[in-house]
Amino acid sequence: MQATLSSSWPTLLRRLEFVAYPAAAGAAFVVLSLGVVTWLPALAAMAHGLQRWRAEGDSHCFANTFASFPRYWRSLWRHGLASTAAAAVLTANIVYLLGRSEPWTFVLLAAQAGIAAALVIHHVALAAEAGRTPGGTHRDWTRRALALGFGSAARGTALLGAVVSAVLLSLVVPLGPLLLGPSIPVLLALSFADPRRHTS
Repeated sequence: MQATLSSSWPTLLRRLEFVAYPAAAGAAFVVLSLGVVTWLPALAAMAHGLQRWRAEGDSHCFANTFASFPRYWRSLWRHGLASTAAAAVLTANIVYLLGRSEPWTFVLLAAQAGIAAALVIHHVALAAEAGRTPGGTHRDWTRRALALGFGSAARGTALLGAVVSAVLLSLVVPLGPLLLGPSIPVLLALSFADPRRHTS
């Protein structure tokens, strides 16, 4: 019995890493996002911290997210500002349309929901590409993010599904949606973007 417990202990610890490190990176993302327009650079910095854990075994996800944030802020603050404004407009439109009873409002609501879904997919993919190649440019990240998020319908659907399911499934964990809601979809996007997936 003791031998069984001893042999299973490293396996248990290894499995806990897949919750602890994404949660730590998510915590850093939450703190950095308190500036409101800082959420996109924070998402990319979190992706970089998670990528270092995935590729190099570096477990300092929380500290690495903070350390890489200034670099991503310089590159992505304009994009983050524009995306924040777009999200505010979409939210205002949806709230307005929900208060209307005309038949045409359903079509407009569906269009707003589609735009919101596309923006979510794009920003998760953009964060992953930025986190994977920190020395790249905003243009390169955007081009590769479009290919990652929209180059395959199955991949884009999986990323969107990961965003929704990560929030819902982590409701059982205190602060789970805040800590794991952003990190799990980004981890999936990093996995999709990994060149090793495309080599035989």
